[in-house]
Amino acid sequence: MTIGAILKQKPHNLVVVRQTDRVFDVVRGLARQKIGVAVVMDGETLIGIISERDVMRGLEANGPAVLEETVDQHMIRDVRTCTPHTMVDQAIDLMTKGRFRHLPVLDEGKLIGVISIRDLLNSMVAKQAVDVTSLCGYVTGAYARV
Repeated sequence: MTIGAILKQKPHNLVVVRQTDRVFDVVRGLARQKIGVAVVMDGETLIGIISERDVMRGLEANGPAVLEETVDQHMIRDVRTCTPHTMVDQAIDLMTKGRFRHLPVLDEGKLIGVISIRDLLNSMVAKQAVDVTSLCGYVTGAYARV
C-alpha cells in the first residue's frame, strides 16, 4: 500500500503555523485538531515541524514561559518527508530509524498531508486482517477449485 492511499482515507486536519507564531498558538491548534504535530510553512514551502514532544521539552527547559516563545526557537528544521508513492514499509523504516512519529507528505514539492506512525500501523493491521480472512477461507475450502 502507498502513502497516497492512506492519505485518501484520513481527514485533512493539518495545523499550519509560521515560524514567528507563538508556541501557545501551536498548542491551541494541536489541542483543537487532536493531533500531535504542526507543520511550519513559509508561504507554500515546508520549513519545519513542531510536535507536542518539542513543546514538552521546551516546558521542561524554560517552564511556562515557553508558551510565549516563537515556533522557530523549538521547531525541527531538518524534516524528513515522503511522497504519495512511498510504500508503507518504506515509511515505517524511515520513521523507525529516525525515531520520529510524523512524516510530511510532499507531492512535487507541495505539502499534501502528514502521516503518523499510527496511520501506518492501522493500515498494516487492516491489511493483515484481510490476509487472515483470505487464508482462513482457503484452508477451510471456501474457495471453489477450478
